[in-house]
Amino acid sequence: MAQYKSDFLRTLSERGFIHQMSDDTGLDDLLSRETVTGYIGFDPTASSLHVGSLIQIMMLHWLEKTGHRAVALMGGGTGMVGDPSFKDEARKLMGAETIQANIDGIKQVFSRYLDFAGDKSLMVNNAEWLLPLNYLEFLRDVGQHFSVNRMLSFDSVKQRLDREQSLSFLEFNYMILQAYDFVELNKRYDVRLQMGGSDQWGNIINGIDLGHRMATPQLYALTSPLLTTASGQKMGKSMNGAIWLNADMLSAYDFWQYWRNTEDADVERFLKLYTVLPLDEIARIVRDDINEAKKRLATEVTTMLRGEQAAQEAAETARATFETGAIDLSLPTAEVALTDLSSGIGVLSALVKAGLASSNGEARRHVASGAVRINDTVIDDEKLALGDDALLPEGVIKLSVGRKRHALLKPV
Repeated sequence: MAQYKSDFLRTLSERGFIHQMSDDTGLDDLLSRETVTGYIGFDPTASSLHVGSLIQIMMLHWLEKTGHRAVALMGGGTGMVGDPSFKDEARKLMGAETIQANIDGIKQVFSRYLDFAGDKSLMVNNAEWLLPLNYLEFLRDVGQHFSVNRMLSFDSVKQRLDREQSLSFLEFNYMILQAYDFVELNKRYDVRLQMGGSDQWGNIINGIDLGHRMATPQLYALTSPLLTTASGQKMGKSMNGAIWLNADMLSAYDFWQYWRNTEDADVERFLKLYTVLPLDEIARIVRDDINEAKKRLATEVTTMLRGEQAAQEAAETARATFETGAIDLSLPTAEVALTDLSSGIGVLSALVKAGLASSNGEARRHVASGAVRINDTVIDDEKLALGDDALLPEGVIKLSVGRKRHALLKPV
């Protein structure tokens, strides 16, 4: 492991954030001498980011905590084009209203990780400088610095072309626009560092090269590894779909439970990446009891995102559900019309409605494998109808898939 002078690079190196840097010595020297402004761009393709973006958010968090200034760049302008990086097909184009609504949703998360008071950190929208651009002037002043031959050599583009999948001129422009963002951010906010996932390396280097040609100070790149779990699953995904960061898209309990279910081999790595616990404490926690370490991971990450109260309530809900078998009414709850329940609702439909299966087919497979329990009793009849008689004294029906996934069905 490299020895760095700056607190920021030393912290990132020790905790496993660093995949690649354009000039580690130069960047380390700069970070040791000055307060450096660095940024990461986020595409507003949905109204919430998911867990896959959390590693980048944590990098900005550590940049600020080690005395520098972090910029969260919202891609309000580039979001109208779409990033082609390693995608099999073009993203669907979004209108300005959809993009702005998505940005408003994404903003909810960042205040938990960054301090925007007094310009310690900034949130910026690249629509501010991209939308007013004069296209012909932009082509003349910026486009002249790009080699199409070189752009075609980037892995993110080459893979699409090698698979004979279409890459539109619209998407091709994304690389130029992102490079221009780096130059513009340097001019406006003295940004010297761009960070991102390793799939963004080519785009970031484009920005550094453009900076050279447009006479900016030396710019720097730093990327993080693209994370998968020990079993190879992409971060941010679960059996039920994306693990969203916004509270209105995923309950604190489900978020906590996602981390509680971390594979043993990932616990120490995730504690380093997604919490601010000291490294010696992390080593002790993992060494003492791996299951308690998973609970600590879940509680620490949920506390940072949703607050201490939400994290403690989620932890207590899990304890009551798994350790005592009690019916905790704070479990994820789906509502069903009382009239529908009176006439009987199919167990497959109930599982889908409660979010424990994505389709009737998946629910049917869960039943066939013996994974489904109703009120803690295993059921094997996929045609079973749940009626009033299934209600517990608490006025709900408890649905379970496996040992760790639970939800309630509540008549209204």
